[in-house]
Amino acid sequence: MLMRYFAREILLTSLLVLAALLALFGFFDLIRELDDLGKNTNYRLNAMLTFVALTLPSHAYVLLPAAGLIGTLFALARMSEQSEITVMRASGLSLRQLALHVGVAGAVVALVTLAFGELIAPYTEEAAKALRLKATSSIVAREFRSGFWVKDDHSFINIQDVTPDTALLNLKIYDFDAAFRLTSIRRADKGTYAGSNQWTLSNVELTRFDGDRAILQKLPASTWDSVLTPDILSVLKIVPERMSAMNLRSYIDHLRENHQQSTRYEIAFWSKFFSPLAAVVMMVLAIPFGVQSARSGGVGAKLILGILIGLAFNFAGRLFSHVGLLNDWPALVSAGLPVVIVSAVAAALLVRAEKR
Repeated sequence: MLMRYFAREILLTSLLVLAALLALFGFFDLIRELDDLGKNTNYRLNAMLTFVALTLPSHAYVLLPAAGLIGTLFALARMSEQSEITVMRASGLSLRQLALHVGVAGAVVALVTLAFGELIAPYTEEAAKALRLKATSSIVAREFRSGFWVKDDHSFINIQDVTPDTALLNLKIYDFDAAFRLTSIRRADKGTYAGSNQWTLSNVELTRFDGDRAILQKLPASTWDSVLTPDILSVLKIVPERMSAMNLRSYIDHLRENHQQSTRYEIAFWSKFFSPLAAVVMMVLAIPFGVQSARSGGVGAKLILGILIGLAFNFAGRLFSHVGLLNDWPALVSAGLPVVIVSAVAAALLVRAEKR
Protein backbone atom coordinates (compact mmCIF):
# COMPACT_ATOMS: atom_id res chain seq x y z
CA MET A 1 0.00 0.00 0.00
CA LEU A 2 2.78 2.42 1.01
CA MET A 3 4.78 1.48 -2.08
CA ARG A 4 1.84 2.32 -4.35
CA TYR A 5 1.35 5.64 -2.56
CA PHE A 6 4.97 6.66 -3.09
CA ALA A 7 4.95 5.45 -6.70
CA ARG A 8 1.73 7.34 -7.48
CA GLU A 9 2.93 10.60 -5.93
CA ILE A 10 6.39 10.45 -7.51
CA LEU A 11 5.21 9.39 -10.98
CA LEU A 12 2.45 12.01 -11.10
CA THR A 13 4.86 14.76 -10.08
CA SER A 14 7.50 13.51 -12.53
CA LEU A 15 4.93 13.54 -15.32
CA LEU A 16 4.05 17.16 -14.57
CA VAL A 17 7.74 18.10 -14.49
CA LEU A 18 8.33 16.31 -17.80
CA ALA A 19 5.39 18.14 -19.39
CA ALA A 20 6.79 21.48 -18.20
CA LEU A 21 10.28 20.67 -19.51
CA LEU A 22 8.92 19.53 -22.87
CA ALA A 23 6.88 22.72 -23.18
CA LEU A 24 10.03 24.74 -22.45
CA PHE A 25 12.19 22.85 -24.95
CA GLY A 26 9.42 22.93 -27.55
CA PHE A 27 9.16 26.70 -27.12
CA PHE A 28 12.91 27.06 -27.69
CA ASP A 29 12.66 24.88 -30.81
CA LEU A 30 9.85 27.07 -32.14
CA ILE A 31 11.95 30.19 -31.64
CA ARG A 32 14.86 28.59 -33.47
CA GLU A 33 12.66 27.50 -36.38
CA LEU A 34 11.12 30.95 -36.83
CA ASP A 35 14.18 32.04 -38.82
CA ASP A 36 13.33 29.52 -41.57
CA LEU A 37 9.58 30.06 -41.51
CA GLY A 38 8.36 31.30 -44.87
CA LYS A 39 11.75 31.09 -46.61
CA ASN A 40 10.39 28.15 -48.61
CA THR A 41 6.84 27.85 -49.90
CA ASN A 42 6.50 24.42 -48.25
CA TYR A 43 7.77 25.40 -44.80
CA ARG A 44 4.70 27.02 -43.32
CA LEU A 45 3.35 27.18 -39.79
CA ASN A 46 1.73 23.73 -39.88
CA ALA A 47 4.98 22.14 -41.12
CA MET A 48 6.98 23.92 -38.44
CA LEU A 49 4.60 22.84 -35.67
CA THR A 50 4.65 19.25 -36.95
CA PHE A 51 8.46 19.28 -36.99
CA VAL A 52 8.65 20.57 -33.41
CA ALA A 53 6.07 17.99 -32.26
CA LEU A 54 8.10 15.18 -33.85
CA THR A 55 11.23 16.27 -31.98
CA LEU A 56 9.52 16.12 -28.56
CA PRO A 57 9.99 12.33 -28.09
CA SER A 58 13.76 12.79 -28.50
CA HIS A 59 13.69 15.52 -25.87
CA ALA A 60 11.59 13.28 -23.61
CA TYR A 61 14.17 10.48 -23.87
CA VAL A 62 16.91 12.83 -22.67
CA LEU A 63 14.79 14.60 -20.04
CA LEU A 64 13.11 11.61 -18.39
CA PRO A 65 15.92 10.90 -15.86
CA ALA A 66 16.05 14.58 -14.86
CA ALA A 67 12.24 14.74 -14.67
CA GLY A 68 12.27 11.69 -12.39
CA LEU A 69 14.90 13.31 -10.16
CA ILE A 70 13.08 16.65 -9.89
CA GLY A 71 9.71 14.92 -9.46
CA THR A 72 11.08 12.75 -6.64
CA LEU A 73 12.64 15.75 -4.90
CA PHE A 74 9.40 17.71 -5.20
CA ALA A 75 7.22 14.83 -3.93
CA LEU A 76 9.50 13.94 -1.02
CA ALA A 77 10.03 17.59 -0.04
CA ARG A 78 6.27 18.15 0.00
CA MET A 79 5.74 15.04 2.15
CA SER A 80 8.52 16.20 4.46
CA GLU A 81 6.98 19.67 4.86
CA GLN A 82 3.62 18.08 5.68
CA SER A 83 5.38 15.79 8.22
CA GLU A 84 4.32 12.65 6.34
CA ILE A 85 7.93 11.44 6.08
CA THR A 86 8.45 12.14 9.80
CA VAL A 87 5.42 10.04 10.75
CA MET A 88 6.49 7.21 8.46
CA ARG A 89 10.03 7.24 9.85
CA ALA A 90 8.66 7.20 13.41
CA SER A 91 6.49 4.21 12.42
CA GLY A 92 9.58 2.24 11.44
CA LEU A 93 10.17 3.19 7.77
CA SER A 94 13.91 3.07 7.11
CA LEU A 95 15.67 4.93 4.34
CA ARG A 96 16.51 1.56 2.80
CA GLN A 97 12.79 0.75 2.55
CA LEU A 98 12.12 4.25 1.23
CA ALA A 99 14.80 3.71 -1.41
CA LEU A 100 13.01 0.50 -2.41
CA HIS A 101 9.71 2.34 -2.80
CA VAL A 102 11.35 5.08 -4.84
CA GLY A 103 13.17 2.43 -6.87
CA VAL A 104 9.83 0.93 -7.95
CA ALA A 105 8.78 4.31 -9.35
CA GLY A 106 12.26 4.60 -10.86
CA ALA A 107 11.83 1.26 -12.60
CA VAL A 108 8.68 2.59 -14.27
CA VAL A 109 10.54 5.70 -15.43
CA ALA A 110 13.40 3.50 -16.66
CA LEU A 111 11.03 1.35 -18.72
CA VAL A 112 9.41 4.44 -20.23
CA THR A 113 12.88 5.84 -21.01
CA LEU A 114 13.85 2.58 -22.70
CA ALA A 115 10.62 2.58 -24.71
CA PHE A 116 11.19 6.14 -25.90
CA GLY A 117 14.81 5.42 -26.78
CA GLU A 118 14.10 2.24 -28.74
CA LEU A 119 10.55 2.41 -30.07
CA ILE A 120 9.59 6.05 -30.46
CA ALA A 121 12.39 8.64 -30.58
CA PRO A 122 14.51 7.10 -33.42
CA TYR A 123 11.53 7.02 -35.79
CA THR A 124 10.09 10.42 -34.89
CA GLU A 125 13.57 11.94 -35.19
CA GLU A 126 13.96 10.49 -38.68
CA ALA A 127 10.48 11.66 -39.65
CA ALA A 128 11.19 15.16 -38.30
CA LYS A 129 14.43 15.48 -40.26
CA ALA A 130 12.80 14.16 -43.43
CA LEU A 131 9.88 16.59 -43.08
CA ARG A 132 12.15 19.59 -42.54
CA LEU A 133 14.45 18.61 -45.38
CA LYS A 134 11.53 18.17 -47.77
CA ALA A 135 10.00 21.48 -46.73
CA THR A 136 13.16 23.60 -46.85
CA SER A 137 15.16 22.03 -49.71
CA SER A 138 14.74 20.56 -53.17
CA ILE A 139 16.79 17.55 -52.11
CA VAL A 140 15.07 14.24 -51.45
CA ALA A 141 17.03 11.74 -49.35
CA ARG A 142 16.70 8.35 -47.72
CA GLU A 143 18.99 6.08 -45.74
CA PHE A 144 19.25 2.37 -46.64
CA ARG A 145 21.60 -0.46 -45.79
CA SER A 146 23.60 0.56 -48.88
CA GLY A 147 24.13 4.07 -47.44
CA PHE A 148 22.53 7.45 -48.06
CA TRP A 149 20.68 8.01 -51.33
CA VAL A 150 20.20 11.64 -52.28
CA LYS A 151 18.35 13.10 -55.27
CA ASP A 152 19.80 16.39 -56.47
CA ASP A 153 18.03 17.74 -59.57
CA HIS A 154 18.91 15.22 -62.35
CA SER A 155 21.49 13.37 -60.26
CA PHE A 156 21.27 10.54 -57.75
CA ILE A 157 24.05 10.30 -55.17
CA ASN A 158 24.92 7.24 -53.10
CA ILE A 159 27.07 7.98 -50.01
CA GLN A 160 28.37 5.06 -47.98
CA ASP A 161 29.33 7.09 -44.93
CA VAL A 162 29.60 10.65 -43.59
CA THR A 163 32.41 11.44 -41.15
CA PRO A 164 31.84 13.73 -38.12
CA ASP A 165 33.52 16.57 -40.06
CA THR A 166 30.97 16.01 -42.90
CA ALA A 167 33.41 14.47 -45.37
CA LEU A 168 31.79 11.98 -47.79
CA LEU A 169 33.28 8.51 -48.09
CA ASN A 170 32.86 6.08 -50.99
CA LEU A 171 30.31 8.01 -53.01
CA LYS A 172 28.79 7.42 -56.43
CA ILE A 173 27.09 10.08 -58.53
CA TYR A 174 24.65 9.01 -61.26
CA ASP A 175 23.91 11.84 -63.72
CA PHE A 176 20.83 11.77 -65.97
CA ASP A 177 19.69 14.06 -68.76
CA ALA A 178 16.27 15.68 -69.09
CA ALA A 179 14.93 12.49 -70.74
CA PHE A 180 16.12 10.45 -67.73
CA ARG A 181 18.90 8.74 -69.70
CA LEU A 182 22.04 7.86 -67.73
CA THR A 183 24.89 10.08 -69.00
CA SER A 184 27.70 9.43 -66.53
CA ILE A 185 28.74 7.70 -63.32
CA ARG A 186 31.33 9.12 -60.97
CA ARG A 187 32.95 7.06 -58.23
CA ALA A 188 35.13 8.78 -55.62
CA ASP A 189 36.87 7.62 -52.47
CA LYS A 190 36.24 10.88 -50.64
CA GLY A 191 34.44 14.20 -51.03
CA THR A 192 35.44 17.34 -49.10
CA TYR A 193 33.34 20.50 -49.03
CA ALA A 194 35.21 23.45 -50.58
CA GLY A 195 32.51 26.08 -50.07
CA SER A 196 30.04 27.79 -52.42
CA ASN A 197 28.22 24.50 -53.11
CA GLN A 198 31.38 22.86 -54.46
CA TRP A 199 32.93 19.57 -53.40
CA THR A 200 36.45 18.32 -54.06
CA LEU A 201 36.42 14.64 -55.02
CA SER A 202 39.56 12.48 -54.68
CA ASN A 203 40.50 9.29 -56.60
CA VAL A 204 37.71 9.66 -59.12
CA GLU A 205 36.62 7.13 -61.74
CA LEU A 206 34.46 8.88 -64.33
CA THR A 207 32.45 6.77 -66.78
CA ARG A 208 30.72 8.68 -69.59
CA PHE A 209 28.09 7.10 -71.81
CA ASP A 210 28.06 8.19 -75.44
CA GLY A 211 25.54 6.16 -77.38
CA ASP A 212 26.69 2.55 -77.22
CA ARG A 213 30.13 3.53 -75.94
CA ALA A 214 31.36 3.86 -72.36
CA ILE A 215 34.42 6.05 -71.82
CA LEU A 216 36.37 5.49 -68.58
CA GLN A 217 38.59 8.21 -67.17
CA LYS A 218 40.57 8.17 -63.91
CA LEU A 219 41.30 11.46 -62.17
CA PRO A 220 43.27 12.13 -58.97
CA ALA A 221 40.83 14.93 -58.11
CA SER A 222 37.86 16.79 -59.56
CA THR A 223 35.21 19.28 -58.51
CA TRP A 224 31.51 18.57 -58.12
CA ASP A 225 28.80 21.25 -58.01
CA SER A 226 25.82 20.35 -55.84
CA VAL A 227 23.23 21.99 -53.62
CA LEU A 228 24.24 19.41 -51.02
CA THR A 229 26.00 21.16 -48.12
CA PRO A 230 27.36 20.11 -44.70
CA ASP A 231 24.29 21.70 -43.08
CA ILE A 232 22.00 19.47 -45.14
CA LEU A 233 24.16 16.45 -44.32
CA SER A 234 23.76 17.17 -40.62
CA VAL A 235 20.00 16.99 -41.17
CA LEU A 236 20.26 13.78 -43.16
CA LYS A 237 22.38 11.92 -40.65
CA ILE A 238 20.81 11.08 -37.28
CA VAL A 239 23.32 11.43 -34.45
CA PRO A 240 24.28 8.14 -32.72
CA GLU A 241 22.56 9.15 -29.47
CA ARG A 242 19.21 9.25 -31.31
CA MET A 243 19.59 5.86 -33.02
CA SER A 244 18.06 2.68 -31.60
CA ALA A 245 20.31 0.05 -30.01
CA MET A 246 19.54 -2.40 -32.82
CA ASN A 247 20.54 0.10 -35.52
CA LEU A 248 23.63 1.06 -33.55
CA ARG A 249 24.67 -2.58 -33.27
CA SER A 250 24.27 -3.11 -37.02
CA TYR A 251 26.16 0.07 -37.83
CA ILE A 252 28.99 -0.81 -35.44
CA ASP A 253 29.38 -4.18 -37.19
CA HIS A 254 29.41 -2.38 -40.53
CA LEU A 255 32.16 0.01 -39.38
CA ARG A 256 34.26 -2.82 -37.99
CA GLU A 257 33.95 -4.83 -41.19
CA ASN A 258 35.26 -1.80 -43.08
CA HIS A 259 38.03 -1.16 -40.51
CA GLN A 260 36.61 2.21 -39.47
CA GLN A 261 36.51 3.88 -36.06
CA SER A 262 33.37 2.86 -34.15
CA THR A 263 34.08 4.13 -30.62
CA ARG A 264 31.51 6.94 -30.71
CA TYR A 265 28.79 4.54 -31.79
CA GLU A 266 29.82 1.97 -29.18
CA ILE A 267 29.55 4.61 -26.44
CA ALA A 268 26.09 5.55 -27.71
CA PHE A 269 25.15 1.85 -27.78
CA TRP A 270 26.07 1.25 -24.13
CA SER A 271 24.48 4.53 -23.11
CA LYS A 272 21.17 3.06 -24.29
CA PHE A 273 21.35 0.63 -21.37
CA PHE A 274 22.82 3.00 -18.77
CA SER A 275 20.36 5.84 -19.43
CA PRO A 276 17.34 3.95 -18.00
CA LEU A 277 19.49 2.84 -15.06
CA ALA A 278 20.50 6.46 -14.51
CA ALA A 279 16.83 7.36 -14.02
CA VAL A 280 16.57 4.94 -11.09
CA VAL A 281 19.87 6.03 -9.55
CA MET A 282 19.06 9.74 -9.78
CA MET A 283 15.65 9.23 -8.18
CA VAL A 284 17.25 7.33 -5.29
CA LEU A 285 19.85 10.10 -5.04
CA ALA A 286 16.99 12.55 -4.36
CA ILE A 287 16.03 10.79 -1.11
CA PRO A 288 18.71 12.25 1.23
CA PHE A 289 17.87 15.78 0.02
CA GLY A 290 14.10 15.34 -0.13
CA VAL A 291 13.63 14.00 3.41
CA GLN A 292 15.57 16.82 5.10
CA SER A 293 13.66 19.11 7.40
CA ALA A 294 11.87 22.16 6.08
CA ARG A 295 14.53 24.37 7.76
CA SER A 296 17.10 23.10 5.20
CA GLY A 297 15.10 24.63 2.36
CA GLY A 298 11.57 24.53 0.99
CA VAL A 299 10.18 22.91 -2.12
CA GLY A 300 11.56 25.68 -4.34
CA ALA A 301 15.08 25.14 -3.04
CA LYS A 302 14.77 21.40 -3.63
CA LEU A 303 13.63 22.00 -7.21
CA ILE A 304 16.66 24.21 -7.87
CA LEU A 305 18.87 21.54 -6.31
CA GLY A 306 17.30 18.88 -8.53
CA ILE A 307 17.88 20.97 -11.65
CA LEU A 308 21.53 21.51 -10.67
CA ILE A 309 22.07 17.79 -10.02
CA GLY A 310 20.41 16.90 -13.31
CA LEU A 311 22.56 19.40 -15.22
CA ALA A 312 25.69 18.14 -13.46
CA PHE A 313 24.89 14.53 -14.37
CA ASN A 314 24.15 15.43 -17.99
CA PHE A 315 27.40 17.39 -18.20
CA ALA A 316 29.32 14.50 -16.61
CA GLY A 317 27.85 12.06 -19.13
CA ARG A 318 28.89 14.25 -22.07
CA LEU A 319 32.31 14.89 -20.54
CA PHE A 320 33.09 11.21 -20.02
CA SER A 321 31.87 10.37 -23.52
CA HIS A 322 34.18 12.94 -25.12
CA VAL A 323 37.14 12.16 -22.87
CA GLY A 324 36.68 8.44 -23.50
CA LEU A 325 36.49 9.09 -27.23
CA LEU A 326 39.67 11.18 -27.17
CA ASN A 327 41.62 8.74 -25.01
CA ASP A 328 40.18 5.60 -26.64
CA TRP A 329 38.74 4.27 -23.38
CA PRO A 330 36.57 1.14 -23.54
CA ALA A 331 33.06 2.21 -24.56
CA LEU A 332 31.53 0.40 -21.58
CA VAL A 333 33.67 2.50 -19.20
CA SER A 334 32.92 5.81 -20.94
CA ALA A 335 29.17 5.17 -20.91
CA GLY A 336 28.87 3.59 -17.48
CA LEU A 337 31.32 5.50 -15.30
CA PRO A 338 28.98 8.48 -14.58
CA VAL A 339 26.22 6.11 -13.45
CA VAL A 340 28.66 4.19 -11.24
CA ILE A 341 29.91 7.42 -9.63
CA VAL A 342 26.38 8.71 -8.99
CA SER A 343 25.38 5.30 -7.57
CA ALA A 344 28.31 5.43 -5.13
CA VAL A 345 27.41 9.00 -4.11
CA ALA A 346 23.74 8.03 -3.61
CA ALA A 347 24.68 5.01 -1.47
CA ALA A 348 27.07 7.08 0.66
CA LEU A 349 24.48 9.82 1.22
CA LEU A 350 21.81 7.26 2.16
CA VAL A 351 24.10 5.63 4.72
CA ARG A 352 25.00 9.03 6.15
CA ALA A 353 21.37 10.12 6.38
CA GLU A 354 20.37 6.82 8.01
CA LYS A 355 22.93 7.31 10.76
CA ARG A 356 21.58 10.73 11.71
